[in-house]
Amino acid sequence: MRKPAPNGARNTEDDGARPPVLMIHGAFCGPWAMDGLKAKFQAAGYAVTVPALRFHDGARPPSALGTTGLADYISDLEEEVAALKVPPILVGHSMGGLLAQMLAARTSASALILFASSPPWGVPPTTIAEIAAAQTMLLQPGFWNQVLEPNRDIAFSQSLNCLPRAEREAVYEQFGRESGRAMFEIMHWGMDMNRASEVDADAVDCPILFLTGSEDRVNAPGTVERVAARYGKRATVEELKGMGHWLIGEPGWEKLAARALGWLKDNDLT
Repeated sequence: MRKPAPNGARNTEDDGARPPVLMIHGAFCGPWAMDGLKAKFQAAGYAVTVPALRFHDGARPPSALGTTGLADYISDLEEEVAALKVPPILVGHSMGGLLAQMLAARTSASALILFASSPPWGVPPTTIAEIAAAQTMLLQPGFWNQVLEPNRDIAFSQSLNCLPRAEREAVYEQFGRESGRAMFEIMHWGMDMNRASEVDADAVDCPILFLTGSEDRVNAPGTVERVAARYGKRATVEELKGMGHWLIGEPGWEKLAARALGWLKDNDLT
C-alpha cells in the first residue's frame, strides 16, 4: 500500500494527474548537472524542480560543508517534497540516486529513476576500483570533517572517462566542493556507526528504474544490481553498453532520457 502523501496531500493516482519531478544532483555538482534531463522532462510535459543540495548553490561553501551529512541533505529535500504537495517522481544521479532512495523511504514517491546510483548502507562494492577509491580517501587524515576539493585526475579517469576529452574539461570546470562527512557516510559505511546511508527497502513502495553504464568505475553495474535486488520486483535494472558514470551527459544521453520517459509511460506516470 502506498504511504500517505506528505502533509495530507492527495496521491496523484487518485485523480490521474501527472506527478511532478524532483531531480537530485550528485556529489561535487549542482543543479547544472541535471540541465539536459530537466529540459527533456519539461519538453515531455513534466513540471521539474532541481534544488541545490545544501552549500551547492555555486557560492564558495563555508567550512560547515565539511560536516554536513546525508541527513542534512535529506532534511532539506523533505521540505522540497512537502512543497510539491503530491508524491513526485524522484530522479537522481550518483549520490543523488542514494538520496532519492533515502527520501522515498521517508516520504511518498510516485517512482524513482536512478542514474549510476550510489549504494546505501550494507551494500558492498563489486570491483577493485570501488574499493581502491574508498581506501585512497583514507590517505587524507580527517577527511570526514573537511570540505573536499574536486580532483581533476580522478574525475577524468573515474567519473568523466566516457566523455570526449574537450567535454571533460568543460564539465570539470563546473565541479564544486563536497562534504567529507557525506563521502565518508557513503564510501565507508562499514565504519559509520550512525548508518547515515541506510535505506529501509521495504518502505520504498514505488516502481524503480536503475540505469547503469557498463564502463562505470564509480558505481559499477554489479554494485547497482546488488542495490536493485533489495527492492525485488519493484526494480528494473538496465545496463548501457559503452557508457560510464556521467550517464546524464555522455554521448547518447538523449536516448537514455527517452528511455526513462518511456518507462514512466509504461508505468502510467504520464
